[in-house]
Amino acid sequence: MRPEILKLNHETPEASLVKYAAEQIRAGVVLGMPTDTFYGLAADPFNLRAVERVYEIKTRSRHKPLSLLIESVDQAEDLTRPLPEEFYKLARRFWPGPLTIIVQAASRLPLKVTANTGNVALRVPSAKIPLAVIKAAGIPITATSANLSGAAECTTAVQVRDQLRDRISIILDGGTSPRDIASTIVDLTDSDARWSVLREGAIPAQEISEFFAQG
Repeated sequence: MRPEILKLNHETPEASLVKYAAEQIRAGVVLGMPTDTFYGLAADPFNLRAVERVYEIKTRSRHKPLSLLIESVDQAEDLTRPLPEEFYKLARRFWPGPLTIIVQAASRLPLKVTANTGNVALRVPSAKIPLAVIKAAGIPITATSANLSGAAECTTAVQVRDQLRDRISIILDGGTSPRDIASTIVDLTDSDARWSVLREGAIPAQEISEFFAQG
């Protein structure tokens, strides 16, 4: 069965469609959804069946943790162990935006989400649709890209549909992604190193280095 594509205004997402998407996520459905980078697979990270479905849809290794989209630093604090000073500095400077920060996960986060690493990757997106859905659902959502593992990431709802076909039932269409490069990932879990750039993406690694050099 072909997935249902729901068109939303990316600047002012329609409240009824946002509510519907949030209800679907709370019910355990995995949605395709635009972010400020690529389209992602949005699921309730506390619903183990939904998390397993994300791995199945992507044919993703269970050893790879899932990153999460959140709405605020307050929500980050609910999902993590006490956060280092570097986290707050990065969040103030780069969120909302294409920076994913890896920190130590709180024990309430399912091991399936963290892939038994004890860590979680978090991001506040600068896109209205995912933020509206997160707020309406009252929970963070998974943020892994909506594509088959090893295949090209998708920047439109049609690309998601063509690649994932009947693996997914609902795709939110917020138009073409505003950028076609992944988020930069900074790891804050090593207390000795303090911080390291694991993946250079939309924010140059040099910008992160210069930011920390300024103190």
